[in-house]
Amino acid sequence: MFNDDKESGDIVPTAKMIIYPVSDLTKAKEVFTPLIGVEPYVDEVYYVGYRTGDQEIGLNPRGHRQGVARPVCYWKVENIQQTLRRLLATGAVLRQDVTDVGGGRLVATIADADGNDLGLLQDQ
Repeated sequence: MFNDDKESGDIVPTAKMIIYPVSDLTKAKEVFTPLIGVEPYVDEVYYVGYRTGDQEIGLNPRGHRQGVARPVCYWKVENIQQTLRRLLATGAVLRQDVTDVGGGRLVATIADADGNDLGLLQDQ
């Protein structure tokens, strides 16, 4: 459904990041740090991020205020603009347009027909 057209040279995406909306970063870190088994590589008031292997687990204290009610899995894609256009053409609903979140990372969020949020990410 995403970039799985082998003839076009697109790469099949992989789930790379899951972001959890949290209301209290301190309490969330008390649960996630022992669960994941590593200390955060980013520990700021706006985001806490853990890396385990190729997977990133993030805690977003603004998520609930941004209307995010549950975790969002972000799929790494080669061309976020092209993938977003393809998904919107299939009937997906735009939740968050492409946004530069720093460090060369672009993210966007859509909803499928059942209202499930799906994230896209591109590292530049």
